[in-house]
Amino acid sequence: MENRKKIAAIITTYFPNSHADVIATKYMEGFPTDEGFLEPRVNLVSIYLDQIDDRDIGVALAEAHEVPIYPSIRKALTLGGNELAVDGVLLIGEHGDYPHNEFEQHMYPRRYMFEQICGVFASTGRSVPVFCDKHLSYNWDDAIWMYERARHLDVPFMAGSSLPICWRHPFLEHQLETSLEQAVGIGYGGVESYGFHALETLQCMIERRQGGESGVTSVQCIEGESVWKVAENNDWILNLAAAACEQIENRPDKSMQEGCPNPTLFLIEHRDGFQSAVLMLNGYVTDFAYAGKIGDNIYATEFYLQNGTPHAHFSYLSLNIEEMFLTGIPQYPVERTLLTTGILDAVMHSRVQGGIKIPTPHLAKLTYQSYQTRLFRPTAPRPEGATII
Repeated sequence: MENRKKIAAIITTYFPNSHADVIATKYMEGFPTDEGFLEPRVNLVSIYLDQIDDRDIGVALAEAHEVPIYPSIRKALTLGGNELAVDGVLLIGEHGDYPHNEFEQHMYPRRYMFEQICGVFASTGRSVPVFCDKHLSYNWDDAIWMYERARHLDVPFMAGSSLPICWRHPFLEHQLETSLEQAVGIGYGGVESYGFHALETLQCMIERRQGGESGVTSVQCIEGESVWKVAENNDWILNLAAAACEQIENRPDKSMQEGCPNPTLFLIEHRDGFQSAVLMLNGYVTDFAYAGKIGDNIYATEFYLQNGTPHAHFSYLSLNIEEMFLTGIPQYPVERTLLTTGILDAVMHSRVQGGIKIPTPHLAKLTYQSYQTRLFRPTAPRPEGATII
């Protein structure tokens, strides 16, 4: 136990079913998976809590597991000393009493927290792996700063949603260099908070197309009845959306148009001519799905999250993060989340400005290749075994 990697958790707030609970708690108590209950291979040794919620459970959990809570990010990373004393950092900047800006973006302090973390790395002359939960920041300028700062300090960096490694039914993962032509991701929920998850659902699939991700040249957000008019003029959207929804087990026996009175559509133009879109169908579905076109064939799958305890999709996310802590090598490219962060920022600007198309020359330069690593992921089509405790 003494020789195991030491991990710090930098957290905005910690209450039941918060992202801190469904991630950090597993690093103290273990990971429920389809194949059994897995003990952590690293030690969570310090916590920084930015806000203590009225529903807080973090203080009691930390005390029960003998994990000290420090009053600053620096002290959490140095364990109260002057030198970096941990081997990895969980940055969980989700939830808490933080404002929204004029673009309805929730201003979580992820860049500020990452800047503090990197300050410790820079001043002590050593960097360790960092995972940033969800998108890098609510705005592009902060996100690209975080990405470039990590590269400058040689920080092994991962980020993103639990969607890319949750249950898929039927299981579908495109081979690298697949000749995809078009793709649609289905989602629900808040445009920013859950629109990010829908974008990661889409991007983790389409980044495996021929040539890899080529970059994004424009983004547009359309809402309401106008969505169906745009989709009728782009029949690939409706065809792929229908195929994706067909895979969702818990869907009503009606059409998308009948079941969703106020849809939201993200239209994404890629530099290589690839066409993709996200369709948010509040009131019609409460799950995520994907469909892609290859030649004359459409391939579709449901991305399934466990509703309620123990939120075991976060076990698989955490196991991939843990592997990076152990090896120093990210399991999948952080560029995926940098791109989805930039797309989401453009979506929110387009939405507030009446659905105009937003040119994204900064995203057109963002090219990358998908992972080849074997990921930790569910083995069953639905949660089973220790995941249903």
